[in-house]
Amino acid sequence: MTAARESLCFGVAGIPNSCPEESSFKAIDCLISAGLEALELEFVHGLRMNQETATQIKLKAGSQGIKLSAHAPYFINLNAEDKGKIIQSQDLLLNSLRLAAVAGASDLVFHAGYYGKKSSEETYRTIKLRLKEIISIARSEKIPVALRIETMGKKSQFGSLDEVINLCREIDHLFPCLDFAHIFAREGRVNSYSEFHRVLSKVEKKLGHLALQKAHIHISGVKFNQAGELKHLNLNESDFHYYEWLQALLDFGVKGTIICESPSLEIDAKILKSLYFSLKEKKSQPIISD
Repeated sequence: MTAARESLCFGVAGIPNSCPEESSFKAIDCLISAGLEALELEFVHGLRMNQETATQIKLKAGSQGIKLSAHAPYFINLNAEDKGKIIQSQDLLLNSLRLAAVAGASDLVFHAGYYGKKSSEETYRTIKLRLKEIISIARSEKIPVALRIETMGKKSQFGSLDEVINLCREIDHLFPCLDFAHIFAREGRVNSYSEFHRVLSKVEKKLGHLALQKAHIHISGVKFNQAGELKHLNLNESDFHYYEWLQALLDFGVKGTIICESPSLEIDAKILKSLYFSLKEKKSQPIISD
């Protein structure tokens, strides 16, 4: 994992809406214009970026001080019924790590898979085994990218908060991507300061203080039902209490990267960044007594 920053940095998943071109390379300029400093490259529909483009992105982001991460394809399923599909998923995740490294991304986020017909316990064992195999190969190749398993919003998907934390505790070189919109949707709660505090406390207790000093976090508004997440929403169109969430992050001294996945992308990211630093400045002001 890379060194922790002194504070949180804010960015978006994919190309900002204000960007005139569908280009990850051009997205860096749009991000800078928006006053943001982090970009998650979207490999979600496949590894379509070529090596030359990836190298150019790495150089440009590095020269501009932009923190890069990436998101692996959605169709990875390490718990597929078909063993051939599991092997394909492992190969896809490894190739995603390799491409992320060429592009200069420090972190690769991925969805581990679905329960299908298996119990949660059997699914956990299967995914744990497959991830250990992937990480062993990645380590042997010295790929300098942190692999991050995401907390998932649908109850049919593997990736509850406890599953993610326990896997990261049991597998060396596996780290969490905490998606608070997904946690909210999956549990139907975790939408107050005390609940955010509980989540952060659990992460710190089980994974250590460093997990909150080098955090990678996804956020958006979210619409959900009893089965979990339905779709992402803009923050001000949702019930998510992002003010209390930011206050909890600040009080815990969380550092790392916040990636906004709202439909409005950079608009919500700028709202969060402005509010966060306003809260931070307020907290740092000395209390003056009469």
